[in-house]
Amino acid sequence: MTTERRILLVNGPNLNLLGTREPEVYGHGTLADVEQLVRETAAASGFEVRSVQSNHEGVLIDAIHAAREDCAGIVINPAGLTHTSVVLRDALSGVALPVAEVHISDVYAREEFRHHSYVRDVAVVHVIGEGIPGYATAVNRLIAVITGQTTS
Repeated sequence: MTTERRILLVNGPNLNLLGTREPEVYGHGTLADVEQLVRETAAASGFEVRSVQSNHEGVLIDAIHAAREDCAGIVINPAGLTHTSVVLRDALSGVALPVAEVHISDVYAREEFRHHSYVRDVAVVHVIGEGIPGYATAVNRLIAVITGQTTS
């Protein structure tokens, strides 16, 4: 498959606990559910997906760097790194790929420290508070950017 038909899905720390961690905030869907939804959504537009989840910032950064070689864009839920990681933001900026930032919960309705996103200014798509279905929204909007159907 060519570079322009692949998306990297990045899920940050603690998202491996989806389905059991704070279901009142994040719901009962699992990381496997997220990955399946993203694969199916992307496939409907002829895209494939490579997925990575890690609780280690460097692993995520390495995956982002590798994406510049064979991906057309990145869908990322940086989780807690959203609010703390300048280096994650710099990695996303440095690969110069379109980025979709997605958050399961409405971070702006939660604690004050969650209101700031280091990723926001490098992402062309933002999907906040739509639950796990928000990943499909993010994929579709990102594909529209990649294919030139919209600019954001």
